[in-house]
Amino acid sequence: MQLHRLKRAQRQQGVAIVEFTLTLPLLLLTLLAFGEFGRMLYQYNSLLQGSRDAARFVASQAWNPTLGKVEVTAELECMTQYVALYGAPTTPPCSLPSMPANTTVQVVKVAGSNDHVQVTISQVFSPLIASGIPAFVGNGIALNVPLVATTVMRAL
Repeated sequence: MQLHRLKRAQRQQGVAIVEFTLTLPLLLLTLLAFGEFGRMLYQYNSLLQGSRDAARFVASQAWNPTLGKVEVTAELECMTQYVALYGAPTTPPCSLPSMPANTTVQVVKVAGSNDHVQVTISQVFSPLIASGIPAFVGNGIALNVPLVATTVMRAL
């Protein structure tokens, strides 16, 4: 009777390590995916904060009291782009250094309104873990995600 139990226990001896080696890649992939998703949310939050700061800056500077409407000049647009990218305005004359890769900043007066401005920052998020999921046949699947943060504010 004891011999029969011993043989059954010996048959199950390596099952746990085999199950662990089969599930470990899936667990690591899930962990990396959660990390990349968190990094993407952090980057979007940074874009949104930059958009809000830039909209607040341009709204405080763009109002022309003699015309009674918003006027966005090229100099003000350059300074607003500087605020959106670096967090603080530069002194005139504005010379914007090169934009970070895959980033655009657009400052416009809202159509149909005399007192609203809009700042849009767009950037392409590229995950660190891979440039794409390899396909079995043909090209890989791109993992790039466009992030767009838009803020509309009334001029003061």
